[in-house]
Amino acid sequence: MKNCIYILIVLFTIIACSTSQKTVDNAVKQNVAVNDTVRIANDSLEYEVIIIDNGFSTWLASRAFPRNYHSLSYLENKNNLYVTEWNNRVLQPQRYNPDLYEMSINYNPTIKYGYEVNYLIYNYMIYFQNTYKQKLWGYVPSR
Repeated sequence: MKNCIYILIVLFTIIACSTSQKTVDNAVKQNVAVNDTVRIANDSLEYEVIIIDNGFSTWLASRAFPRNYHSLSYLENKNNLYVTEWNNRVLQPQRYNPDLYEMSINYNPTIKYGYEVNYLIYNYMIYFQNTYKQKLWGYVPSR
């Protein structure tokens, strides 16, 4: 039963289909569905972020820092550190729970994903670390 919960809890995917350097903030659309899925994509589908985690949408609305609390460069730097450690853990299923770290994240720090994408990735990483008692890198706010 515990394994079923873990399997249903974490599915986190980023697909970066373009190496373009343009900022895509204006093209971002965010959809929050009833089943607690957060999806962000732009019209030309240069990238897509899908977060499926029971409780994340509620946590984001009630406990996350508001948008523009952190600068874009802060979010990009933290995301690069968190995603690097996440991907290291995906490659070590004998050491880290493979039910938590199922898929690697294709996050390229040279691509300008824009504020909204970085904001949601950062907040998911904070949510994940606090919810599952994981520490990916450095200080983790307990919000």
